[in-house]
Amino acid sequence: MPEPAAATAAPSGDRHASAEERLGTVGVAHREVGGNEAEAANLAWWDADADDYQATHGGFLGDADFVWCPEGVREEDARLLGDVRGQRVLEVGCGQAACSRWLAAAGAEPVATDLSGGMLRHAREGNVRTGATVPLVQANAERLPFADASFDIACSAFGALPFVPSLETVFGEVRRVLRPGAPWVFSVTHPMRWIFPDDPGPQGLTATQPYFDRTPYVEVDDDGTATYVEYHRTLGDYVRALAASGFALEDLVEPEWPAGHTRTWGQWSPLRGRLFPGTAIFRTRRD
Repeated sequence: MPEPAAATAAPSGDRHASAEERLGTVGVAHREVGGNEAEAANLAWWDADADDYQATHGGFLGDADFVWCPEGVREEDARLLGDVRGQRVLEVGCGQAACSRWLAAAGAEPVATDLSGGMLRHAREGNVRTGATVPLVQANAERLPFADASFDIACSAFGALPFVPSLETVFGEVRRVLRPGAPWVFSVTHPMRWIFPDDPGPQGLTATQPYFDRTPYVEVDDDGTATYVEYHRTLGDYVRALAASGFALEDLVEPEWPAGHTRTWGQWSPLRGRLFPGTAIFRTRRD
């Protein structure tokens, strides 16, 4: 479950070298970024950030739990995927693959993919800790290395989609590997969050960025080379891309901040969560 680079921080007293330091990030730009540059930047970013990410969020995400979002929506309760028993499930952008290990324990046959070898290293370690045998595949979500119609379900919890230039390409690949009528369910940062600063406190309550500006957020090094890239889409962009790719939207879940939930996760916080949504979960189905 990735988060914007500016929000990533390890707990005090247990801090690894930050991704910004390792990659030489010196500033922020808003500019167009093509697929090759985005892939190189985000592969390097998530490899560099993998240890910090796991140190910060591993306890919340668990070794074998399916958490859709920082609000704490769990698949065990939400059942957005339906009955997974005996189903072959593809997880796109798996991170440490806790979701896939939960799926395996629930009787599914998951396969977990991620662009980052660093994140997959933590996924392998999670397999060892739990005794799970979830297959792990390093792959770009725009080029899935699987046969047509080889999966019954596809899912992604904050994985891959914010970091690729073309939703249609990813959706097209997911559709290709799914069997007809199969569900594709994914969670992303709610698009309205784009207009606010990436801050969990009071400064994060004032709109500063146009919702309709799709120019990517880019962190750069001294040479202006991207070290992190994130793309913005409106809700309408997601809906149109799904329709164009052969998916029917069945539900759009905007989780409310739960009572008693005090965890701050990057720009997610009780303060902001009480006022506006932080996550959008799209439940769709292949034609």
